[in-house]
Amino acid sequence: MTTFRTLDDVDVNNKRVLVRVDLNVPMDNGRVSDATRLERVAKTIIEISEKGGKVILLSHFGRPKGVDPKASLKPVAVTLGYVLRRHVGFADDCIGKAAQDAVAAMKPGDILCLENTRFHPGEEKNDPAFVAQLASLGDIWVNDAFSCAHRAHASTEGLGHVLPAYAGRTMQAELDALAKALEAPTHPVIAIIGGAKVSTKLDLLENLVTKVDALVIGGGMANTFLHAQGVNVGKSLCEKDLAPTALRILDRAEAANCAIILPVDAVVAFHFEANAPSQAYGLDAIPGDGMILDVGPRSIDRIRSAIDDAATLVWNGPVGAFEIAPFDRGTVQAAKHAAARTKSGHLISVAGGGDTVAALNHAGVSSDFTYVSTAGGAFLEWMEGKPLPGVEVLRSTRN
Repeated sequence: MTTFRTLDDVDVNNKRVLVRVDLNVPMDNGRVSDATRLERVAKTIIEISEKGGKVILLSHFGRPKGVDPKASLKPVAVTLGYVLRRHVGFADDCIGKAAQDAVAAMKPGDILCLENTRFHPGEEKNDPAFVAQLASLGDIWVNDAFSCAHRAHASTEGLGHVLPAYAGRTMQAELDALAKALEAPTHPVIAIIGGAKVSTKLDLLENLVTKVDALVIGGGMANTFLHAQGVNVGKSLCEKDLAPTALRILDRAEAANCAIILPVDAVVAFHFEANAPSQAYGLDAIPGDGMILDVGPRSIDRIRSAIDDAATLVWNGPVGAFEIAPFDRGTVQAAKHAAARTKSGHLISVAGGGDTVAALNHAGVSSDFTYVSTAGGAFLEWMEGKPLPGVEVLRSTRN
């Protein structure tokens, strides 16, 4: 299924290997508060190191406007060393004398982290001169940052045009999982799409109705579709001006023979707060001053049945206000059911997006899905059917 070159296709021994990773991790008082991204890139780093490559790590951190000590990767490099259980050197710049001297001093197997690439405007501009400066430090470029693959920056795409380019193990696993989900899936395919607003996922919905056999729409998005069909949604979150758009998507789904699964009942409260009194209502009885905050029990049963009928599941977005109990019930029950089907070998399940990852963690089932992507924007753009520059350069490279 892999259509790009990987570490299986290159001898890294004694080579300077520029590895684009995503070290843009959450920090709290100068310390890494979530090391998930560091753990995911460990496999690639350790493999190259153990094969005798000189591992030179490239990454951005935050959105600095020029050099900013608060956006230094130095504390991240220290934590990465703990994760790898190996020494990780650090250079105070990603180009110039500091970087050149640090790379020149490396021995096979060494690991070096260069300073934040976004300290230089040439990174986000994908400036050829900056690309050339980075490229002079390496013999090979390995992209292991799918989460940044939707950006055509110097270290995420530009290097792929001037150095032999390969996918790292994390990138390889992500692309293989995504191919199983939408590019060459086992049918029937179901997608669960939730979240607050239709307006943020128009391209996604337009693309999915042509790719999947059934589409479950939940969260605040579902209210817009229900309103478009004449359902009174009370004071619920709803983009009423997008009703024509919702109807157009429904028509397109029908033409593509994609079944749309909308809520048939809803959990309603009159205050948006934890443990607020709530009740399930049929769609014909939503109180005018009530707010739909989760799918109802009959809707949960429909989602579970749809999952039972599917061979492949793609999930982006919760189906209710899962952050606040008891409005997490629909998301949690659907997630646990999908996880059980996956564990029993009946379902390929791929999920991604920040809220989705948080919801699956909340349900305690992240490790039971086939693949959970931590890439936010890149995962969404891939689901929208858009080409990702950092992936395309791996497919097309002829270096």
